[in-house]
Amino acid sequence: MSKSSEPLPNGPESTRVDRWLWAVRLTKTRSDAAQACRGGHIRVNDRTAKPSTTVRVGDEVRVRLHGVTRIVDVSHVIVKRVGAPIATRCYVDRSPTPPPQSTGPVLKRDRGAGRPTKKDRRQLDRLRSKFSPPGL
Repeated sequence: MSKSSEPLPNGPESTRVDRWLWAVRLTKTRSDAAQACRGGHIRVNDRTAKPSTTVRVGDEVRVRLHGVTRIVDVSHVIVKRVGAPIATRCYVDRSPTPPPQSTGPVLKRDRGAGRPTKKDRRQLDRLRSKFSPPGL
């Protein structure tokens, strides 16, 4: 039997949001989930959530952790932590794709090439000013 066809564990009709976030592996620990709730980083159905806020199938949960916002819909309620393949089947991820990180060219000199000449330094300065953000 493959992992994707494995039945989801039976769970209650609803559970606390901090427990659910931990069970589906959106936070590392349950206390991290509770702290994020107290800090206002968790919203359930567009309402700020306390750790004791209940979640049910069909609820939308917005999680902002480490500078990244994840929007998930609850598709299965569980209270015990499960493996990652099963945990990802308990929610539908509707998070927006992050914007691409634009980086300039990597300025690199060959090892042992010595100090840059005055001409090299001017070229490097031109490149840096071309790709640096305004105001720097």
